Amino acid sequence: MVSIDDIRGAAERIKGEAHRTPVHTSHAVDAHCGASVFFKAENFQRVGAFKFRGGFNALSQFTPEQRKAGVLTYSSGNHA
Repeated sequence: MVSIDDIRGAAERIKGEAHRTPVHTSHAVDAHCGASVFFKAENFQRVGAFKFRGGFNALSQFTPEQRKAGVLTYSSGNHA
């Protein structure tokens, strides 16, 4: 399970690397859902998706030996 300390650590590692993206709201959607709904606009993130955050966070924790070995990713979209 991911802890609050894990989240704080990830936030610190990606600070200055990931763009701060806006959060949008919609009165119409709120009314339709009967609740406050928030839209995090990660399409404004580097590579156009939230996936940059997780990828950068994971790679930033690699040891020098792991970095030398390289990384192979697979994506049908914008993670590559």
